[in-house]
Amino acid sequence: MWLPYRCTAKYVAASFSRGVAASFLRRARSGCNSAAFMPESAGFEGASGRDALHDYSVTHGESFWAAVARQRLSWIRPFDAVQDCDLSRGRIKWFEGGKLNVSVNCLDRHVHTCPERVALIWERDEQGSEVRYTYRELLEMTCRVGNLLRRHGVKKGDCVTIYMPTCPLAVASMLACARIGAAHNVVFAGFSADALAERIRDAQSSTVITVNQGVRGGKITELKKTVDAAVRGCPTVQQVFVSMRTENRVEMTDRDFALEEEMLKEDVVCEPEPMDSEDVLFLLYTSGSTGKPKGLVHTQAGYLLYAALTHRYVFSYHDGDVFGCVADIGWITGHSYTVYGPLANGGTTVLFESTPVYPDPGRYWDMVERLRINQFYGAPTAIRLLIKYGDQWVKKYDRSSLTTLGSVGEPINTEAWEWYYRVVGEGRCPVVDTWWQTETGGICIAPKPSEPDAEIVPGMAMRAFFGIKPVLMDTEGKLLTSNNTSGALCMAQPWPGMARTIHNNHQRFIETYFQPYPGYFFTGDGAYRSEEGYYQITGRLDDVINVSGHRIGTAEIEDVVNRCTAVAESAVIGYSHNIKGQGVYAFVVLKKGVDVQEAELSKQLNSMVSEKIAKYACPDFIQFAKRLPKTRSGKIMRRVLRKVVECDLDSLGDLSTVDDPAAVQEIIEGHEKLLSK
Repeated sequence: MWLPYRCTAKYVAASFSRGVAASFLRRARSGCNSAAFMPESAGFEGASGRDALHDYSVTHGESFWAAVARQRLSWIRPFDAVQDCDLSRGRIKWFEGGKLNVSVNCLDRHVHTCPERVALIWERDEQGSEVRYTYRELLEMTCRVGNLLRRHGVKKGDCVTIYMPTCPLAVASMLACARIGAAHNVVFAGFSADALAERIRDAQSSTVITVNQGVRGGKITELKKTVDAAVRGCPTVQQVFVSMRTENRVEMTDRDFALEEEMLKEDVVCEPEPMDSEDVLFLLYTSGSTGKPKGLVHTQAGYLLYAALTHRYVFSYHDGDVFGCVADIGWITGHSYTVYGPLANGGTTVLFESTPVYPDPGRYWDMVERLRINQFYGAPTAIRLLIKYGDQWVKKYDRSSLTTLGSVGEPINTEAWEWYYRVVGEGRCPVVDTWWQTETGGICIAPKPSEPDAEIVPGMAMRAFFGIKPVLMDTEGKLLTSNNTSGALCMAQPWPGMARTIHNNHQRFIETYFQPYPGYFFTGDGAYRSEEGYYQITGRLDDVINVSGHRIGTAEIEDVVNRCTAVAESAVIGYSHNIKGQGVYAFVVLKKGVDVQEAELSKQLNSMVSEKIAKYACPDFIQFAKRLPKTRSGKIMRRVLRKVVECDLDSLGDLSTVDDPAAVQEIIEGHEKLLSK
């Protein structure tokens, strides 16, 4: 079971403590001037308000980022240059020459000033059984894991794969990697053995950390068995550390070690490794428009600074607040706003292990009442789900501690926004609809920070964060300068939190993000800019579906479906889903002469997708067709398929390039037949 870590720390690293003074934070609660809001702005000429501060951060980027980096991070060696970036070449470097350690910034400097402050509140799946860990205890746990990894040969520059649910030891494992200079590769614990194996191989990990079993929503998941199946295809893996989340024994092999038992052999002092600003902090795999996930690389100083700054200012986080981000640590939201952002700010962060409806639909709000959560950050999918259960499950609990509500993962629809604001927040908590990606490292567009009386428009991300300069591009690659217009969302200048490359494939990084619009970072999303200059995200422009906040490439699903011996070809698209945001709709063409029951084959295909990728990637609908509409050159006309599924037949557009127009009519009739079942 989980170690208690109640012993006294023998070691606290040199604090290098130049953090933001608590007095500044207290003054920021009541003051509106920019120096009280952001102490560094006292040195920014002309930055007299928050809007002016944003203007300064964009027009004087080097001065802005240099000032906040010196003040907000603890450096072992100061940096020589603020940035060396060239978006046309995909080169991004920040704070070169500087040395620091991320775990020291997240732990040691807070232990030096407030060792008994609660760092983590683990909201276990079992309701009402939360466990608190102080900064001292989290440092000790991290040091034990760090020493254990070092003793087993993990070196600076290695990559450790972590396949764990959201829990304190997962956080300690991430921070332990950062402490000894190893990168971490956290894989969402819902991924299949095949998907896990693919990520282990690409990261070239020799070490995996996992748990015997996961517990979520009252159900047990066999995570160790998944790891066993995965590592059979991963010759690089030499050792697997297994933590005991439950009392149930699991089969152990010669390469397996009981994590808690091994940790007890280690000291609570672990010397932190000085790291260059641009050394790798972690890999995180995200879906793209091709079948192979991209291992995005984030580095040390720039990522940590951006996560901390966005956490502090988007959510109006203050010293002593309890921050409740309910995202899994397997996603970038969990990295930035459950772990690194809150801990860098010396905050108290909640680790949510359960689901929004276990044991009942009041789970979130019971947690808010018990833990006195101040900022709550969740997904529109969960909000839409909870609306269906009625207001009573919310109003049953005291939510007076809440000050800010956040939304993440996909654009939030107006109905969900209004309910979130009116019912959950009682009309007194601003709702920050945040837009960002794995690639951006942290929030780029959100209603806050803004002037104290600035409006918030439901369902819009609205305002660019400090140092962020969004632009819209037309289909010809030209800059759209007017308002009340839509286009491809790009960023006109770099920022410290952005990804640096795709692991082992920098050319793909350049082709994906920098070649579509030379000189700009292409987000892959479309956006609308209102008459007032506010941004609203309109959705993906590439073949990526956002299912319940999880991005999945259509090509990944098609690749699995096409492996079925009965399938000739397939086309997968996303469609509007009133709970998940987007659902998965698959068109499948069978090989000639194949005689199968469609219902049985649908079950088989869903089982294959679940096994090879994850359950959330399974198609909601599978439509069998004789053929797919294609151009004369043989390209599947996905535009037509999307319009059919959206029942928008008046907008099918020009069909003159369709090789056989009868194929379109067959698809329409098949869709109508499927819906009528």
